[in-house]
Amino acid sequence: MDKLNYEVLAKSGYTGYVLKDAPEKVLQFGEGNFLRAFVDYWFDVSNEKVGWNGKCCLVQPIKPGLAQLINDQEGLYTLYLRGRENGEKVDRKRVISSVSRCLNPYEKADYDKMMEVAVSDALEYVVSNTTEAGITYDPACQLNDCPPSSFPAKLTQVLYARYKAGKPGLVILSCELIDNNGKELEKCVKQYVAQWGLEAGFSEWLGTCTFCSTLVDRIVPGRIRDPKEVAALEEANGYHDELIDVGEVFGVWNIEGPAWLEEKLPFKAAGLNCPVVPDVTPYKKRKVRILNGAHTGFVLGAYLAGFDIVRDCMQDETVLGFMNKMLNDEVIPTLPLDKADLDAFAAAVQDRFNNPFVNHELMSISLNSTSKWRARNMPSFLGYVEATGKLPPCLTTSLAAYIAFYSNDIQELTDKGLVCKRPKGNTYVVSDDRWALEFYYEHRNDSIEALVHAVMTNEQMWGQDLTQIAGFEAAVVKALHTIREQGAKAAMADALKA
Repeated sequence: MDKLNYEVLAKSGYTGYVLKDAPEKVLQFGEGNFLRAFVDYWFDVSNEKVGWNGKCCLVQPIKPGLAQLINDQEGLYTLYLRGRENGEKVDRKRVISSVSRCLNPYEKADYDKMMEVAVSDALEYVVSNTTEAGITYDPACQLNDCPPSSFPAKLTQVLYARYKAGKPGLVILSCELIDNNGKELEKCVKQYVAQWGLEAGFSEWLGTCTFCSTLVDRIVPGRIRDPKEVAALEEANGYHDELIDVGEVFGVWNIEGPAWLEEKLPFKAAGLNCPVVPDVTPYKKRKVRILNGAHTGFVLGAYLAGFDIVRDCMQDETVLGFMNKMLNDEVIPTLPLDKADLDAFAAAVQDRFNNPFVNHELMSISLNSTSKWRARNMPSFLGYVEATGKLPPCLTTSLAAYIAFYSNDIQELTDKGLVCKRPKGNTYVVSDDRWALEFYYEHRNDSIEALVHAVMTNEQMWGQDLTQIAGFEAAVVKALHTIREQGAKAAMADALKA
């Protein structure tokens, strides 16, 4: 079967939108599954819906990468967006044609081509997702490196070349999963300006660039791992595609920037969920406390109750009810955003967790739950207590479930983690910081009352003594007794009645 390219696609009978030729308006550092299922999809839809007429020139941020595969397919690849919307199963196919090519800057010819794009009249945006470790300042990088190892150093070279060519500033959209990603990237660039002794005029010109912190939200499994499914899809498509990508249907891209940027970007006009906001912090809080907080809030108890994957939890009336009550009654009231927006985001969570195409294992979510509960759930818990003077029953039960998960019939402590036994008989391995695992192993023979007291007074875990919150210790003890004696699902049911 022929490999996907424009000629092969035309012969396959594909009837969807395709744009073969357009100016390269985006220089994108990163060519992996996420950016191709997220950013490049956004620009592809903009080409179709509002005639944006632009292409993304991709750059490998590290030496090994996908440049050859992408170029062999002339930038084309098949994207499947799968999941649920409004309770309905969705499986959408789209051939993405917003990518022009991919450059490997570790080859001199491609490095030169990258710098040619940098000074082109068409260029408007730089987009990046170079992993959490990508936005770092490495003083070993030099101005004449071809290329320097760090992404911020490469970007500084690109911007400096553009400045020297007398071209206007760019909009830089950082997608790395760190707080204030755009601000941190700008900080690194300025460090290179100082280190390399670049002229004051360049520093002034940088002020015409807009460094945007952004918050990305789309689960991208990326690859289809079943060879039989891949073969069936390719037979139906009529071509061989080595770059098939898969993402969930839900997607939102919050961009922190000035008001004019929303009109400059094509996304709003294209009807895409990509708001430009003055501060992404509340939206990050929304994602952490609702989406991530939901996971940490129910999965440990659900696992002890006998569930293995997230989707099955969404089919159970008690577990689903527990999650929804926690989100709607205990978490959303503590967040500083429009309630309708929060309600819509929470409603989408149920669809996302009920994705029929993703087997999201509860044990994979359970990793490092001590720090996760502190970051994701404790702020909502404390906010609820402060606002109401009462204990939130579901969040309280979730802490009891966390303690139960880390202490249920402990077998041994190994190099891989803390081995516990589940009520239905199989063992499981708790993975967390070593000090947390050693703490639970040391307290493995404690009574429920002694264990809860030891956990809640451990300020290394929580940054404070949780027993100082009126009634909290007694409520957790009661819930843990229920989990041990009647099962985690019974404790969730009690929370629903509270």
